[in-house]
Amino acid sequence: MANRGEIARRVIRTARRMGIATVAVYSVADEDLPYVREADQAVLIGPAPPAQSYLDAEAILRAARQCRASAIHPGYGFLAERASFARQVIAAGLTWVGPSPEAIEQMGDKIRARNLMAAAGVPVSPGSTEPVLDEDTAVAEAERIGYPVMVKAAGGGGGIGMSAASGEAELRAAFATARSRAERFFGHPDILIERYVPRARHVEVQILGLADGRVIALGERDCSVQRRHQKVAEETPSPGVGPDLRMRMLAAAVRAGEAVGYRGAGTVECLVDADTGDFIFLEMNTRLQVEHPVTELVTGIDLVEQQFLIAAGEDVSFGPPAASLSVPARGHAIELRVYAEDPVRFLPGPGRITEWAQPSGEGIRVDAGYAAGNTVTPFYDPLLAKLCTYGATRAEAVARARDAVAAFRIAGPKTNLAFHADLLASPQFASGDYDTSLVARLRP
Repeated sequence: MANRGEIARRVIRTARRMGIATVAVYSVADEDLPYVREADQAVLIGPAPPAQSYLDAEAILRAARQCRASAIHPGYGFLAERASFARQVIAAGLTWVGPSPEAIEQMGDKIRARNLMAAAGVPVSPGSTEPVLDEDTAVAEAERIGYPVMVKAAGGGGGIGMSAASGEAELRAAFATARSRAERFFGHPDILIERYVPRARHVEVQILGLADGRVIALGERDCSVQRRHQKVAEETPSPGVGPDLRMRMLAAAVRAGEAVGYRGAGTVECLVDADTGDFIFLEMNTRLQVEHPVTELVTGIDLVEQQFLIAAGEDVSFGPPAASLSVPARGHAIELRVYAEDPVRFLPGPGRITEWAQPSGEGIRVDAGYAAGNTVTPFYDPLLAKLCTYGATRAEAVARARDAVAAFRIAGPKTNLAFHADLLASPQFASGDYDTSLVARLRP
């Protein structure tokens, strides 16, 4: 398991149920985390900084050879979407639990992905078809596309360096920031400029590329609750997507997967214009998503299990729909990301956990990476746990989420549980009529 924390623990849980022995890798900072002791074996791969541990491909491959592992699951983040790492795994004679390196490469560059999706008939917004490398070109492209525009790193993710511009002055400032961060975080300065949708919902479709070559969709998730362009809460089905739009989005997501010969679990992310009801392709994540539990709750399908089966060339454990669009979903599910961060300014708040009491009961699922006595360090993303609730209706799922947030006790580091309480009490969220600006309105 080439990852840490919550997702490592999550994958280990399914592997154990399937009779698959697991090897955890860990840094010095993570030696006391639950996933390390829950794996069948654990190997120290380096010091705390990610570049010297979880981003060190050679260290992970050495651990795999040492333990005679047969496969590597990358989780999400770190090396999960690096085609070069996937190739190293395959070259070492190991099974890569993920899509082909070629698919990762094709979808890893936003400009290349947009062009490919447009050719496959997937709706895309007006935008640059080549990397934008200087301010003057950026201005010319923005004038061609029409303001407002969004400026983003072509090879990036997580909202890093992304910002909107409504005129030339804003554009030049946004371009300089985006390019600087693109070079710093992603290693190359290519910038994408595309039409900005002022009132948008962020909706994504879960796909599975099967071993027999088919691609199917497993419904959509609404990820519009975001701070700094990063997701904080997700739900399925989306309260802002009707039956006709849903079918069009699912069909487009399947075409997207087919265009790159996709295998395994992946997600096609889209923006839905809240005013027109149109949708456009945003990007494709060639890995398991953080928010995959809500899809599991409404479909009853273990996505990690399907990843293992597909990687082994086997049939999935459920009956795929003949029409390749979506399996039946029942009820409603919500995920709240519990972070070690200030609930107002959303700044990281690491520290030693002195109390951890998580909620339980009907319709409640907690995927946690920490426990009492662990220390949240500043080296990694501050995600502590994913609090998920399920109900027969959205109202029931929301009510259970409110009770679960009130019952969740974490002492030591700061957490955003107070934010989630405010979110769930918000009339806008309760109504389902919200967009990506919701958090900014709740925390002006």
